[in-house]
Amino acid sequence: MTERAHLNTGRNTKGSPVQAAAVLVGATFLLVGVLGFIPGITTQYDGLEAAGHESHAKLLGIFQVSILHNVVHLLFGAAGLALARTASTARTFLIGGGAIYLVLWLYGLVIDKSSQANFVPLNTADDWLHFVLGVAMIGLGVVLGKRSRGSVTA
Repeated sequence: MTERAHLNTGRNTKGSPVQAAAVLVGATFLLVGVLGFIPGITTQYDGLEAAGHESHAKLLGIFQVSILHNVVHLLFGAAGLALARTASTARTFLIGGGAIYLVLWLYGLVIDKSSQANFVPLNTADDWLHFVLGVAMIGLGVVLGKRSRGSVTA
């Protein structure tokens, strides 16, 4: 298989910018997931609950977390690393993951933070971080995904 044909299948073993971005985003989510379980980095650690708004633990003293929240970060990070194997799946991870974070941002804006609907849990800082993550991930996926497809020459 020629290198051109190899690149067209999305199996670029050299790595593209969109793949590097997916690795970086995935690794960051893994790190955040681990940090959520470390007392001191997560304040009020004794208030860490399995899920729900009753969890009073805060990553970096800012972002409300629970065991569920931390596990979701770990799974999202693992997905990012796994999907970074090809340019097309890396792009899908970034754009799809960004869309998920924008939906989560909207969800956080409309729910009552003291209700059972806040099962993740989310606070205002989480909401706005989710907005920034969503926009940034979609932007990376679109811009770098175009560059990856555009780098294939005739």
